[in-house]
Amino acid sequence: MALPTCKYLAGSLGFFLFVVSSVSTAEAAVTCPDREPELEIWNPGHNEENRVEIRHGRKLLLSSSATVHSIHITDGGKLVIKDDVQPIILRTRHILIENDGELHIGSELCPYQGNVVIILYGRADDGSQPNPYFGQKYLGVSKGGTLEIHGKKKLSWTFLNKTLHPGGMEEGGYYFERSWGHRGVIVHVIDPKTGAVVHSDRFDTYRAKEESVRLAQYLGRVANGMILSVAVNDEGSRNLDDLARKAMTKLGSKHFLHLGFRHPWSFITIKGNPSSSVEDHIEYQGHKGSAVAKVFKLFKAENGEHFNVSSTSEWVQDVEWTEWFEKPDKARSKDMEKLSDFKAAHPDKICRQPIDIQAMTLDGADLSTEVFYKSGHDYQFLCHGKDQTGEGCRNYRVRFLCGKSVKPKLTVTVDTNVNSTILNLVDDVSSWRPGDRLVVASTDYSMYQAEEFQVLPCRTCRPTQVKVAGKATYLHIGEVVDGVDMRAEVGLLSRNVVVMGEMEQQCYEYSSKLCSFFDFDTFGGHIKIGLDFKATHIEGLELKYMGQQTMGHYPIHFHMAGDVDEKGGYNPPTYVKDTSIHNTFSRCVTVHGSNGLLVKDVVGYDALGHCFFTEDGPEERNTFDHCLGLLVKPSTLLPSDRDSRMCKLITEGAYPGYIPKPRQDCSAVSTFWIANPHNNLINCAAAGSEETGFWFVLHHVPTGPSAGMYSPGYSEHMPMGKFSNNRAHSNYRAGMIIDNGVKTTPASAKDKRPILTLISGRYSPHKDADPLKPREPAIIEGFIAYKNQDHGAWLRGGDVWLDNCQFADNGIGLTLASGGTFPHDDGSKQEIKNSLFVGESGNLGTETMDNEIWGPGGLDHRGRTLPIGPDFPIRGIQFYDGPINVQNCTFRKFAALDGRHTSALAFRLNNAWQSCPNNNVTAIRFEDVPITSRVFFGEPGPWFNDLDMDGDKTSVFHDVDGSVSEYPGSYLIKEDNWLIKHPDCIDVPDWRGSICSGHFAQIYIQAYKPANLKMKIIKNDYHNHPLYLEGALSKSTHYQQYQPVITLRKGYTIHWDKTAPEELAIWLINFNKNDWIQVGFCYPKGTTFSILSDIHNRLLKKTYKTGTFYRTSQMEKLEHRYPTKGYYYWDEDTGLLFLKLKAQNEKERFAFCSVKGCERIRIKAVIPKTAGVSDCEATAYPKYIETPIVEVPMPKKLSSAQLKTKDHLIEVKIETYKKQYFHLKDDFAYIEVDGVRFFLTEEGIQLVVIDGHHGKVVDRVTFKNSILQGIPAQIENYVNNIKDHSIVLLTSKGRFISRGPWTKVLEKLGAGEGFRLKEKVAFVGFKGSFRPVWVKLVTNEDSAKIYQALPIPVLKKMKL
Repeated sequence: MALPTCKYLAGSLGFFLFVVSSVSTAEAAVTCPDREPELEIWNPGHNEENRVEIRHGRKLLLSSSATVHSIHITDGGKLVIKDDVQPIILRTRHILIENDGELHIGSELCPYQGNVVIILYGRADDGSQPNPYFGQKYLGVSKGGTLEIHGKKKLSWTFLNKTLHPGGMEEGGYYFERSWGHRGVIVHVIDPKTGAVVHSDRFDTYRAKEESVRLAQYLGRVANGMILSVAVNDEGSRNLDDLARKAMTKLGSKHFLHLGFRHPWSFITIKGNPSSSVEDHIEYQGHKGSAVAKVFKLFKAENGEHFNVSSTSEWVQDVEWTEWFEKPDKARSKDMEKLSDFKAAHPDKICRQPIDIQAMTLDGADLSTEVFYKSGHDYQFLCHGKDQTGEGCRNYRVRFLCGKSVKPKLTVTVDTNVNSTILNLVDDVSSWRPGDRLVVASTDYSMYQAEEFQVLPCRTCRPTQVKVAGKATYLHIGEVVDGVDMRAEVGLLSRNVVVMGEMEQQCYEYSSKLCSFFDFDTFGGHIKIGLDFKATHIEGLELKYMGQQTMGHYPIHFHMAGDVDEKGGYNPPTYVKDTSIHNTFSRCVTVHGSNGLLVKDVVGYDALGHCFFTEDGPEERNTFDHCLGLLVKPSTLLPSDRDSRMCKLITEGAYPGYIPKPRQDCSAVSTFWIANPHNNLINCAAAGSEETGFWFVLHHVPTGPSAGMYSPGYSEHMPMGKFSNNRAHSNYRAGMIIDNGVKTTPASAKDKRPILTLISGRYSPHKDADPLKPREPAIIEGFIAYKNQDHGAWLRGGDVWLDNCQFADNGIGLTLASGGTFPHDDGSKQEIKNSLFVGESGNLGTETMDNEIWGPGGLDHRGRTLPIGPDFPIRGIQFYDGPINVQNCTFRKFAALDGRHTSALAFRLNNAWQSCPNNNVTAIRFEDVPITSRVFFGEPGPWFNDLDMDGDKTSVFHDVDGSVSEYPGSYLIKEDNWLIKHPDCIDVPDWRGSICSGHFAQIYIQAYKPANLKMKIIKNDYHNHPLYLEGALSKSTHYQQYQPVITLRKGYTIHWDKTAPEELAIWLINFNKNDWIQVGFCYPKGTTFSILSDIHNRLLKKTYKTGTFYRTSQMEKLEHRYPTKGYYYWDEDTGLLFLKLKAQNEKERFAFCSVKGCERIRIKAVIPKTAGVSDCEATAYPKYIETPIVEVPMPKKLSSAQLKTKDHLIEVKIETYKKQYFHLKDDFAYIEVDGVRFFLTEEGIQLVVIDGHHGKVVDRVTFKNSILQGIPAQIENYVNNIKDHSIVLLTSKGRFISRGPWTKVLEKLGAGEGFRLKEKVAFVGFKGSFRPVWVKLVTNEDSAKIYQALPIPVLKKMKL
């Protein structure tokens, strides 16, 4: 076969190329809208009066920039933007698309490759007539309209894959800033090999000469070759002695020797090389203005990277402009304006001596001002400009530049010498091109640490790298820290298709009080899609300067569009994808009365008001997938958008007399505001909001245009959509909240709050949103919450279950709440499994003035940013009410300081509500958590206040497997709650708690007539330890409710601080069938009673009477309790009405009430009018005293082999008492350590010494009375020879010598001074340099007892 010639091949190839090219052109015509042959080239030019109508099937191709008044596309009209090399800018007041009109910019298969900007222009007050539906400055899609925007395919956002250090250093990098409160000489020691700050210290040489000595010694210890940065903040000369001055001079300083009062001074040197020094110094009197001493020096690191060290010491006077003031009505100056007239008209708003003045006419034209001083106090000014005369300023307003008080400032910076940075990222970002703008999210508490960068060309960058201009100011984490993914999000802000608003230079009032809150124009453009649109698909779009501070005008707004997916007949379904929305003035994406929308890969940055927003409550099946929101700020629109100041000043819609409570009514602005739980959030990030990241809020009924779309309570029971792999950080209030509703009724005299203020709400998901059908738990999976100032998550509801979540560096990691009083959905529980909690991670943050709270960490004492306050008690999980279940969770790096009560597990502060004994924890692991920091029940002091609210006193949880306390099946309770304590309970002083056993339940006592009493409840076997309860409800309610946790099968008495209530309802809570207690209620003599039992079904809101109680004269007859009949015993001599409260029905495991409803006993009492205080304690005891009995034996402590941590508890029991067998008397005394008991057989004292490092008994010794009396030095020598860091246990037997010199040894072991020993002594002491909280001395005549669990090893807490 002959081979084809080259000529033939060439011809064939040409034909082939022609065919392919023809096919490609045909395909392009189909897929690329600007290649459609029917299109007519359209270049309308620039004319703001040109009102464009594209209708009657006309199809236009815009191929050049244009300015028109407006564009109306309707009746089959079509506008396509040509994809061209030359940028196209289209300015218009609005674009309206309806009735088969279409606007196309690219297509899904042919994304737009050029650059096009649509600018929406106009002012709110320019006199143009707004569209009644769309308003002004809009791109609107109405019935039958099509909007197709498809920009370039670009990665929307990703994560840092390597930590970005301040100053752009490859490793290290540093920024330090200080002002008031950090006076003196501040020294930084920097490693020249890496540029890392290895140590820093402050020396207050203003306060004390000792600080000068310390400074000189510190400088002497620094190794030669290290870089020293030294500077003065505020004042450092007053007690600066010659030793320090000469030490600094030796380092190379020429000015420190003559440092004067409040002189700014900065100095950098290499230790051992004085010639390397750079120094700046300035004399400053500190009255006004600024003065700065600034130095910098370039160094080369070991890896070849150059870095700068710079330092400033300065006095700073910040300035700010006042608001604009119009000419005062009473101003009478004929030729000039007087400052005093303005001060009189606007008291306290203008400074005494303004630095500058700006004036403009009322219609916005700038004026120049000429100032004339008079006597140095008042001065006058004259305006120059159009329509101004020599007879004063006319038709104008003015503002003044005022200087604030002078303040000191010191900064130290270590950064690269190159003004660019390489960002290492997780994903391929080769679609990001030079000129694109990026934002890197904060990874600290402040959302304002987000930083913008511009992409630079970079030939050597890998696909996962970009080079950006500038250097980071803050630390941005790019790694997993202590098991928690804290990688900063990096979002793309630039797109090649842009829709933007054209803005004014400053704020103007188009809405009430607007410029009181913002100093910039907030009247941006907006996109609105309405009902029955034909098609809308948006991708590859950039939106900036969009949204308005008026309702309904948002960057992207689907308004009452119904079902926008296949269910609504849309194929392909409607979507908003790959879109960047930034610098917006009202939200990011709003879904209102619309369902099935896909919002994917959208970045929302620097927005006012809720960013991703579902509005009225009926919005369902919408999916937010891989969306990023950050820097979300307050807005004026809704109460939930507003901050405290807005909440107080904006009261439209409120009833006269309304007094706002900002933290209750408002202050809820969130990155994701979800008004119906049946929406999907997947892979989203809420990376910084003024309040909250994700907030699920409940609309009892739909509001606004959606009113009537569902029945009352529907959304509160709606199962949650998918919530998976979301993250929240850098939020103020919380990373996530499920709680609250919004007020759905207008303001009235009964409730003065405006509509849509926050109110209480309870979420209880059930199948088909029907509370009578089975519960359907809301599953929160893979959620990450870190660096949220208050909460990682606050979740209130019925079945809300978390799995595989991560919490770190939050003030409080997680609070699971039910209903405060009752679980709203009885039988449900909140649960977290397989999750990680980190108290203080390796993400230390950046020390700047932006971080108001900086202090030492718990484990290593290194400086770090902190949530809320330096002494705030950081907690991993906070128990509130319950029931909750915590299972298979790890707690890492929770370490308390002396002054900060950090703990892995703790309780809600200042809690008035119930605490459920069915709060269960199991399979808990602790890593880098000292055993003293596992749990904390609280103590009076900062944050805890008096610790005297009802819930504070009744705290409890169940340690199912002993993984917390080492006692499987035990209950951890507050140490002084004697209602549930028994003789064998073991105190854990470090936790302020006790480890107990028992069967526990609750009673709710509702008191009517009166409802403002203080209740006292006493358990008969510990009658000397009453519990006082104030009640959980406010004093204004018509009844009060008391909610104690009680031990079952025990007797109690209840008393009041005034006359007993006329009506009581006693609810049996967490009682299983046949569980009982016996209670004596105190009433005045002469009282008569009517008592019945009933069952109240809270779900159906129905009550059924079940029985009656009859009086009996025999206490024993109380045992005869039947379902329909019971007895009461009225002991009128003591004033006690006795009832046996016994449950008659079974209950579900986590239910508070029985399967039939809540069992109650109701007492109605007719009380004599002259009755006094109903406190029967004095007559009740000793008559009804019971002997303490341990009904449920204490569980056996886990063995050392079963423990998972090296630190552990040792069980210590010390007991001494007189024992009597009929006529024989004897003394009994022992010391027991972890089950090994040491008896004391002779009269005297016994000491047992335990190694405080390992918990082993190292010695045991007895001192007889003869020694104590005759040779007291023997015991003194013994104690002196005990090794430091030893636990010393002591007990006595018989009539030992309780006075004399030997007792002084107890002071050495921590007993303190002034004690007086009695016949029986039990003592736990410590030989060492500090006094642990568990040191305890008990001494009485008849008995002394201490049961404690002590931490091993014994560690001294570092001070805050």
